[in-house]
Amino acid sequence: MEKLVKVAVDAMGGDHAPGEVVKGAVDAVNEKNNLKVFLVGKAPRIHEELSKYQYKNEQIEVVNAEEEISCDESPVEAIRKKKDSSIVVGLNLVKKQEAEAFVSSGSSGAILVGGQVIVGRSKGVQRPPLAPLIPTQNGVSLLIDCGANVDARPEHLVQFAKMGSIYMEDVVGIKNPRVAIVNIGAEEEKGNALVKETFPLLKECPDINFIGSVEAREIPYGDVDVIVCEAFVGNVILKLYEGVAGALVKKIKSGMMANLKSKIGGLLVKPALKDTLKDFDTSEHGGAPLLGLKGLVVKTHGSSTSKEVCNSIIQCVTFKEQKINEKITSVIQKNQENI
Repeated sequence: MEKLVKVAVDAMGGDHAPGEVVKGAVDAVNEKNNLKVFLVGKAPRIHEELSKYQYKNEQIEVVNAEEEISCDESPVEAIRKKKDSSIVVGLNLVKKQEAEAFVSSGSSGAILVGGQVIVGRSKGVQRPPLAPLIPTQNGVSLLIDCGANVDARPEHLVQFAKMGSIYMEDVVGIKNPRVAIVNIGAEEEKGNALVKETFPLLKECPDINFIGSVEAREIPYGDVDVIVCEAFVGNVILKLYEGVAGALVKKIKSGMMANLKSKIGGLLVKPALKDTLKDFDTSEHGGAPLLGLKGLVVKTHGSSTSKEVCNSIIQCVTFKEQKINEKITSVIQKNQENI
């Protein structure tokens, strides 16, 4: 019998909670027999949503939490004071090893702070990075860091590269993933102080397949598997990526409806276009894991629908089965011993 993977889910986080979160959890357990989900939040509201669906009762358990953390609260204060919030209760399930992972669409700041304070960093990890998969022409790439460390140092970026390589190889299945640092040109001497200091360290790192710099315009083509940067740059790339994708989809739809001829053409290309756009749908790839913690914490978009919640939960199963935390800890500790 397969080992059961237990995932705590913040049922109150996000724009569409608890409805879309609960539906995503139900879809996940209906797809995976080796999964148990703890839905954390206001129990009456969660049970009301669960009553709409069919699922194996033993695969979903409701954990009551009376408080919620909003996005406009101070993350540090909220984590410290709101002990009965869905985020804090869920993270404590991971800390106590009652769950292997925590998934939330709630306050990014609270999740990042709580992940480090409550779950804790793995030994040797200096800064846990937030690392989403982004769609490209050739599949997906890992953008690391995209929101956790806006003032990173060169040694932090080196750790990001190592953790990202492990994730891409063992979760996504890309052997010897290509690693590059975000830069304003291909030449080694280009970049700001952080990039110039980090480049030679990555170049000398034996644990990664470093191929040099990558410019932002090259990212969508998928010639790099692990895209390394500090969080300010990463977040700008991610938000621009999502914005351009959304604008292009609207423009395409508008063009297809412009006149009778375009409407007829649109009907003919619709099936192929739908498949193509699906490849660039970020919700297909789950949430962004906060790598380098003692347990798995995954942040999904605040506007997540049930599909992204479901994929994020299933992502946690793969993460656990591939022992990603153990591999990251092993590589980081080995490097610490060699210093």
